[in-house]
Amino acid sequence: MQLRIVVLTGAGISAESGLGTFRDAGGLWARYAIEDVATPEAFARDPALVHDFYNMRRAEAARARPNPAHAALARLAASAHEVTLVTQNVDGLHEAAGSPALHMHGRLSGALCAACGHRWAAPEAMSPETPCPACGARAARPDVVWFGEMPHGLEEIEEALAGADLFAAIGTSGEVYPAAGFVEAARPGAHTVELNLAPSLRARAFRERRIGKASVVVPTWVDELLA
Repeated sequence: MQLRIVVLTGAGISAESGLGTFRDAGGLWARYAIEDVATPEAFARDPALVHDFYNMRRAEAARARPNPAHAALARLAASAHEVTLVTQNVDGLHEAAGSPALHMHGRLSGALCAACGHRWAAPEAMSPETPCPACGARAARPDVVWFGEMPHGLEEIEEALAGADLFAAIGTSGEVYPAAGFVEAARPGAHTVELNLAPSLRARAFRERRIGKASVVVPTWVDELLA
């Protein structure tokens, strides 16, 4: 039977590829203040600091490689099931594994002109002096969604959730909205499952929980769906 499946992934799925999570001990927000590097106000106040932060993250993402969890989701996406893969991650590991993904928080590989809205492939490093190739303004910023900005693709995501037979959240903290509320937005009667290293803050909202490393629990879950 073909299923309509919506999968949400967070930082936990990329952790085993060497990319840091955010809220865990030693995570990015333990080392950097959100208000210093991840808001429009921070960029207006100190664009050099914000660029340095995202240049570091872009370099880390470029070195990372997909792990078995990414590969398993690529197998699921290539199956007969109707799969909508949504990610909060700004790395490109889903695409590197062969899965198209809706990046609700943007991508490190993109640049955005804060003056004219033009988008282009980000260079390895950007600075306050990086010009927009369309209008020439020195207003280049990472094409990522900062705190206080609207995530991408919400209408498409809401439509997919409303028709879902199965909703899975993988490697998410359950702290960031609107993604934390997707489990309630899934179609009434849909099966919901959380796959995580530890129960998230929203764990009790799911019908099923699978606890363990993403590289282990995700391939096992996908194997069961495809059996």
